[in-house]
Amino acid sequence: MPLVEVINYIKRFGNLVAVNDISFEVHEGEVYGILGPNGAGKTTTLKLLMGLLEPDSGTGRILGIDCSEESIEVKKQVGYVPEEHILYESLTPRELFEFIASIRDLPDIKTRNKIRKMSKALGLSEYLNQMILTLSQGNQQKVLLVSALLHSPKLLILDEPFSGLDVKSVRIMKDIIGIQKENGGAVLLSTHIMEVAQGLCDRIGILDNGRLVAEGTLEELRMQAEQEGATLEQLFLQLTEQEDAVARGVDVLREALSE
Repeated sequence: MPLVEVINYIKRFGNLVAVNDISFEVHEGEVYGILGPNGAGKTTTLKLLMGLLEPDSGTGRILGIDCSEESIEVKKQVGYVPEEHILYESLTPRELFEFIASIRDLPDIKTRNKIRKMSKALGLSEYLNQMILTLSQGNQQKVLLVSALLHSPKLLILDEPFSGLDVKSVRIMKDIIGIQKENGGAVLLSTHIMEVAQGLCDRIGILDNGRLVAEGTLEELRMQAEQEGATLEQLFLQLTEQEDAVARGVDVLREALSE
């Protein structure tokens, strides 16, 4: 059974079709990346899976659990790091972690040790007793990450997980993703950063205007595009039919900058 199963998801906002009949699966031990430009439907897809939005049609399942009908149960099973930093800003990170541990009924001593170790690794220890409101965007991202990992979830869903992180924290995030995979779990992440997707993901789904226009390993994407040895950036531009637009944009910039 796939850890994640999306079948013909459609989501509209008025006349805009944000997610347009997409289907994909994520399996144990796999890092699956949803790649696309801003507005492609990446965040909407992840919110549908987390039960934060209702699809107009289609089905999503996580660990066999229906994402719409049993969204609370889904949230128990998943570690979710949203792109937006929605946090209890009047709490400190320590208070937030303890609150999450209490509602998840996690063992006290084990959880405190986990908080201490993860905070140290992420450079968050000195901020544990400061109000979240006062923290930088990068440190708030770290708070979200620790919160998502406290219950050792089988599946991590990460929406633009490298946004706002410093170089050290980016490396740690990559290591966390690798450890999750080694432990037999899975990671579903969205990103618009080609290098991240190419270096981390076992399979990639390319979204464009709400449609899944291509899916597969890097080699499979190269075969679909008939571009042997192409980088993911080159494949993305071709598969989303943006090569000509980029070339025209470069010509205009070259002309403007040479004046």
